[in-house]
Amino acid sequence: MSSDETIRVCVPVCQPELDRLATDWERAAAIGDLVELRLDCTDGDVEKLASRVHELLRQRSHPTILTLRAVDQGGQRQLSFNERTKFWNLQRQATATSQLIDIELDLANAWMMDSHRPTDWSRVICSHHDFVSVPQNLTEIYEQLSATPARILKIAVRANDTTDCLAIFELLDRARRERRDLIAIAMGSAGIATRILGPARGAFLTYGAAQDESATAPGQLTADQLTTLYRIRKINTKTQIYGLVGTKVMHSVSPHMHNAAFAAENVDGVYLPFEVYNVEAFLRRMVDPRTRELDWNLKGLSITAPHKAAVMSALDWIEPTALDIGAVNTVVIEGDRLLGYNTDAAGLIEPLLKRISSLKGLRVAVIGAGGAARAAVWGLQQQGAGVTLFARDTQKGSLLADELGIGCEPLWAKPFTDYDVLLNATPLGSFGEQVPRTPVTSEQLAGVRLAYDLVYNPTETEFLRQAKLAGCETLSGLEMLIAQAALQFNLWTGHSAPTQVMTTAASQALT
Repeated sequence: MSSDETIRVCVPVCQPELDRLATDWERAAAIGDLVELRLDCTDGDVEKLASRVHELLRQRSHPTILTLRAVDQGGQRQLSFNERTKFWNLQRQATATSQLIDIELDLANAWMMDSHRPTDWSRVICSHHDFVSVPQNLTEIYEQLSATPARILKIAVRANDTTDCLAIFELLDRARRERRDLIAIAMGSAGIATRILGPARGAFLTYGAAQDESATAPGQLTADQLTTLYRIRKINTKTQIYGLVGTKVMHSVSPHMHNAAFAAENVDGVYLPFEVYNVEAFLRRMVDPRTRELDWNLKGLSITAPHKAAVMSALDWIEPTALDIGAVNTVVIEGDRLLGYNTDAAGLIEPLLKRISSLKGLRVAVIGAGGAARAAVWGLQQQGAGVTLFARDTQKGSLLADELGIGCEPLWAKPFTDYDVLLNATPLGSFGEQVPRTPVTSEQLAGVRLAYDLVYNPTETEFLRQAKLAGCETLSGLEMLIAQAALQFNLWTGHSAPTQVMTTAASQALT
């Protein structure tokens, strides 16, 4: 499956007000191949609802899915079995052939047993939802749905780790072999891969919200993200897969940068966020060509916190730089081998050298005691800078400092007037609850030549605001992010990265 005609994006409408249903339908129809009317979202009794829907769709031919979800299957309001049955009875004679109806297994079974009820099963989607996890009996559920005459089956379950997507991809493979139309989705941020890659692997459709706030299920992307950011209509089974592996990846701008770069360089590739908690299982079951359970064209990965050290034991070869730093942030899959690199250190130094032509003999204070601090210290040492580590956790900081052969001091309200550069390698100030925080104040920064924050989201952190108040030059983590990503792009593709394209994409994503 590779042509635009086989990639379908369905835009759901979940509108509480009956009178606004038509407006939302028109908006969704303008951007989606299909519209799903989630009628369990809409107020009003079922008779009035059925009448309004009939009126709405009577002269509209755009493919539409009518859904009146049971509450135990994710419905937005309590509707009894009898109320749902009454609605579909009222709708049965009025619904046009361009429309599909989505019902749960209990209704499908009841309709099968009712010999007096005429049903056009070619327009029926029989669905099952689990908003907690991937159920152990998923295969049995699929077979129960398959036992109905419904033309299309739908299974949506909750992924709590990216490896949970394997069960969905296995179902899609089975449905394709059995020539069954199947909508299969892993909900939640850990299931994003199924939403993006599913249609190219045989899924009947994928769902994309009109806007972020109108998503009707956890992890649902917008239609614009699917078609513009991830270029879903260009994906096929030969498309090269890349992605970001970590526990907090959904707010990363890396997909924006790399997907824009692929488009600019005409690379048939897509870059996805992979929310992974058990990185050993992920590498074994989805990455290593010798053991993985998924037939996909995976070519490379970015590795972020907290997995940069943990991945190293699973790799076949690691470059000396990454071994010295003790962290891998880039994996290249070459044949059956997994190769590890670190582009963080070089990416961190590159923008610094653009500001200060030589770092030799420079006095640099690095705040932090984690992987980012380790890469920063290593890179600065290679340039001949004199580095001192400052840590909130002095025990952790001292261990790292001893390992790197530098001094460590506690981070407290002391001035940094003895330093040329102050570098923040902590997450303080980053997107979320950390935003208002800073490791130091403007008073402490007085006399520092340049303040460098490795946090890139937001682009101006509280740390950088304090530095400007103190009269320091400032350097945002966005420049480091782009520099290390450009090195990754080259390792994966052999192409020189279009850095201006990546910069524009990242900046737009952040604003």
